[in-house]
Amino acid sequence: MFSFFQKKIPLTTLFPADFVDIHSHFLPNIDDGSKSMEESVALLRRMHSFGIKHIICTPHVMESVWENSSEAIQLKLDALNAHLKSIDFTDISITAAAEYMLDSNFEHLLKTEKLRTLKDNYILVELSFLSAPVNLYEILFNIQIAGYKPVLAHPERYSYYHNDFSAYKKLKDAGCLFQLNLLSLSNYYGSAVTAAAQTLLKQQLIDFVGTDTHKHHHLDFLEKIVDGKLIKLIEPILKANAFFGE
Repeated sequence: MFSFFQKKIPLTTLFPADFVDIHSHFLPNIDDGSKSMEESVALLRRMHSFGIKHIICTPHVMESVWENSSEAIQLKLDALNAHLKSIDFTDISITAAAEYMLDSNFEHLLKTEKLRTLKDNYILVELSFLSAPVNLYEILFNIQIAGYKPVLAHPERYSYYHNDFSAYKKLKDAGCLFQLNLLSLSNYYGSAVTAAAQTLLKQQLIDFVGTDTHKHHHLDFLEKIVDGKLIKLIEPILKANAFFGE
């Protein structure tokens, strides 16, 4: 009997028309993503070919590395949209939030500035891959006291949580929403990350997804995701992302 799980259907053919990619690095020359306007356009054309027409760019905001201001992000966004219009590539919607590292700089920004949100009061945040901040739960509390809802980027990639899945549930209980990287369904980050992603999906802990695209190599791997079991787990979450376009 030929089952759904045996079919090799690429994930890149399954994006709903109202899908919104809430995590990407397409703004040129602002972080470790696109390095030129031409590269941004080429990456966006590939995304468009997957049926993804709504994209939120989320450049890094990280102390001593990419201290991008809201104004700098807006300038890059305006320049990209103006260029897309000039080449008549307008069948795509590009906006910009930010991906905030939870460091001491973020704590300062939270107290002094209006943060760039994915939508309404939803902000995308990330942790160091080495260890979580010692005052993580205090930061999460302060985020919510300030009126924001934290969306934690790629929780499956924080290896220090892999041996204690109760930590993920503790983060959820503390008010975190989870955004899984679609690349984690491939072997791009390694088998341990793929296994963690699968477990988080099975435990229904994932709220949203993003491509976290920085370069063409990422999209090459996105095209290789054909595992029917993983795709069945992720399909309902693809639909949930439409929330950010409403």
